[in-house]
Amino acid sequence: MGSEKEFLENYSIEAYERPSITTDIAAFTLLSKDEESYRHDPESSLSLLLVKRGGHPFKGCWALPGGFLQSGETVEECALREITEETGVTPRAIMPAGVFSKPNRDPRGWIISNAFVSVIAEPVVVKGGDDAAEAAWFTVKYNENENGSCTLTLRHGDTEIITELTKTQSKYESERFEIKDSGGTAFDHAKIIACALTKLRKEAQNVETLFDFLPERFTLAELQRVQETITDVPLLTANFRRKIADFVEETDTSTVGAGHRPAKLYTKK
Repeated sequence: MGSEKEFLENYSIEAYERPSITTDIAAFTLLSKDEESYRHDPESSLSLLLVKRGGHPFKGCWALPGGFLQSGETVEECALREITEETGVTPRAIMPAGVFSKPNRDPRGWIISNAFVSVIAEPVVVKGGDDAAEAAWFTVKYNENENGSCTLTLRHGDTEIITELTKTQSKYESERFEIKDSGGTAFDHAKIIACALTKLRKEAQNVETLFDFLPERFTLAELQRVQETITDVPLLTANFRRKIADFVEETDTSTVGAGHRPAKLYTKK
């Protein structure tokens, strides 16, 4: 048996078929009912950043920001580069949402996507760039039925995308989705969005995650509203405040000019 050096000298990676690698990012934020206002108010809604594809395949369809891995990049570097090039937004941090490798998920060939989820906390106006014809924030509504069917509704202005999916549970307790009707989203991105949203809702049970959606100073009502908006579950104020008491500290400032009684501002401990 030869040495490892001899083995590598005679090894040909070209002897094996290799997939192309892409990344996709599901970037969420909270926007007010007025899309031009980025206030964290009682009418805030969970919103997702999408781009309109400027070329084939799925030209004119809405998709997650993303693209192909370049030589010398990590998948994380690729994801951050692509979302910046296509929308002008650079997330502070990203976390894995899953690997999507189903055969024929992309009509161009054998292409595997490494998907990520992120939170955009600061007010951001987006603009399409690179190969994205347009970029926009879509409000997100997600409903599950007892039979495992799910409806994902994405809305921006007069554009509404309704996707029908089915959800199954794996033996490792992770959710899996299959698309019944894409509603016009590109590739299998509706499935990626559903997985990313599920992950985000789980993460939102952790108080630390909630701060990613807020400015440095915030009211306790705003903090509660973040968790309610993400999880779509109303909370009892007294219970919530007991839960977060060890994670926040009061500042010496209060809200001003809000048209109601000033509220104390807090920061993360």
